[in-house]
Parts: sequence; C-alpha cells; structure tokens
Amino acid sequence: MLRLFKALIFLGILSVLSAGAGLWWYAERAIPLGSASVDFTIPPGSSMRTAARLAAGSMPVYPDALVLLARITGQDTRIKAGSYEIEAGTTPLALIEKLTRGDVTLQELTIPEGWTFRQFRAALDAHPGVSHNTQGLSDATVFEVVRQAEPGGLGRHQEGLFFPDTYLFAKGAADVTVLRRAYRAMQRRLESEWQRRAPGVPYASVYEALIMASIVEKETGQARERPLIAGVFVNRLRRGMLLQTDPTVIYGLGTSFDGNLRKRDLQTDGPYNTYTRAGLPPTPIALPGLAALQAALNPARTDAIYFVARGDGSHEFSASLEAHNRAVNKFQRRGG
Repeated sequence: MLRLFKALIFLGILSVLSAGAGLWWYAERAIPLGSASVDFTIPPGSSMRTAARLAAGSMPVYPDALVLLARITGQDTRIKAGSYEIEAGTTPLALIEKLTRGDVTLQELTIPEGWTFRQFRAALDAHPGVSHNTQGLSDATVFEVVRQAEPGGLGRHQEGLFFPDTYLFAKGAADVTVLRRAYRAMQRRLESEWQRRAPGVPYASVYEALIMASIVEKETGQARERPLIAGVFVNRLRRGMLLQTDPTVIYGLGTSFDGNLRKRDLQTDGPYNTYTRAGLPPTPIALPGLAALQAALNPARTDAIYFVARGDGSHEFSASLEAHNRAVNKFQRRGG
C-alpha cells in the first residue's frame, strides 16, 4: 500500500513537471500567425480571460494557457486596454508582456504649419485610425466641445488655436482627444512665447499676437524671413498703415476662393480685408507654427514697411514707396 502511495505521488510530481515543461515550451514557442502581423483591441476594464479570448479570435493561441501563464508570472491583473499589433515571431509569453506594458499600436497624424482648422478637421475625418465622434458637427460646435475640457484657454474663435505638429495616439482614439491635445499644445506655446516677447510689441493681448503669427505663417515659408515679415507688419501697425496682406483677404473669401485673387476682391470690404480695414483681422487666418509665433513676438528691427515676392520664394524688402515700386517693377512687372 505504501509503495502504491509513493508511486502515485511520483506520478503526480512527474505529471506536474511534464505539464510545467509543456507550458514553458508553449510559452517560448513563436505563435504561428500565418501573416506578417495581426491586430486586435482590448476594451477598457477587460480581464485577462477576456483579453486572452480576444487574442484567440485573431491568432492561434490557447486562452486558458495564456491565463495560466499570466497568473504564474503575476501579470494577470495588469492588462492594459488598447489596440495591439502582434508581429510574426511573437511568443505567448512576449504577448502577455506586451499586454501588460500597454505596448499599443500608435497612429500618426501630421498637421502642417499654415493649415486652417477646416483642413485639420478634414485630416482627422479621413484618418482610418481615429474614432470619428465629431464628424458632421460644425466647427463652432466642435470648438465648444474642446473648450469645455480646457477651461481658462483662449476661446474667441476656433481658427489658429490648435498647434500644428505630428501627433501620436492609440488606434481608435477619439478625434476630439487629438483636437484637445493640439489645443493644449497651442495654449502652452502661446503662454511661453508671450512671456519672452520683445518690449513694446504693439499687441493688446496674446490673442492679437496669435493673429499676427498666423499672417506671418501664410506670408512666407522661409524661416529666415519670418522675423522680417513680422517686422514690416509691426512697423505698419505702429504707423497706422493698412497691413494690405493678401492671405487675410483669401481667408475671408473662404471656399469661394478659386486660387485667383482678383482686384475686386481687394476692393470689396469685409472683416478680413486688410486693404480696406486698418489693424489686424478679427481672428487668426491659419494655424501658426512655433517659428511664426516667435517671429510675431520678437520681430526683426527693420526700417522696411514694404515687401514684394521675388518669384523664388523669397521677398525684397523696402523702406520707402519709391524703392518698393522699383522692386515691384523688377520682380513682378518684368518677371524678374
């Protein structure tokens, strides 16, 4: 009887060791995906068992074995929600570690400097990795939704208040989440650059500086020229001269602009027509980047009050109307 009992104990130990060896072999064996990668999503609040079942729906793994591995390694209560991409060669143990690290699939969206808020929203609406919660809502409504979660920020109008940058986010993130990040980023940049502004810049508020930065952003794509462009416009503001900048007129035309700015457009009065109205327009006209913000708040010291495009992307700056007319004649009327 004693021999039988010892034999049973031995067989039990052998069975446990065998099962343990088998589980460890399984844990270190690459999952046969059958493709370069697969993806699946774990909703918030999911248990390890739920996560294992969802993983099994996308790849040949054993849910019970995954749960057991997670328990043995002490990771069964540390699963993080999100979208995951599993690549070929991943083992069950590596899969569990990935789920507990929260190594989620990241999506990317780049918002170029000089885009409008409408273009930003269009890019979000077209992005396949975004959850489109605001699609179909007006710009003003979306802006109110963004502002509700960001008290204390600038909130006169949606244009210009979102920082152009490359944003990384988890697959399936809400579009309003990306918008809020861009809004917060602009608030931080504005506050920081406003504190570093040059003495005597002619802005009554940080919002006016933002408006100027948006104009500078649209007037030139050359980094070295931005402070000079800002310097010209600051000189004009100080002298009470009209800004006379085409980008503001184009913005005011909205979707009716067909790419050709006509003389009648410059003569037709409107809130964004800086040929007929003095001072800054009522709102920004684009999303300015950091360089444009810095230029607007630290403009170059220059005597220039005019500039004209040379035709190569750069501008000729002039301190008098006579010099400006000569530049116009040289670079535009005669084609350079």
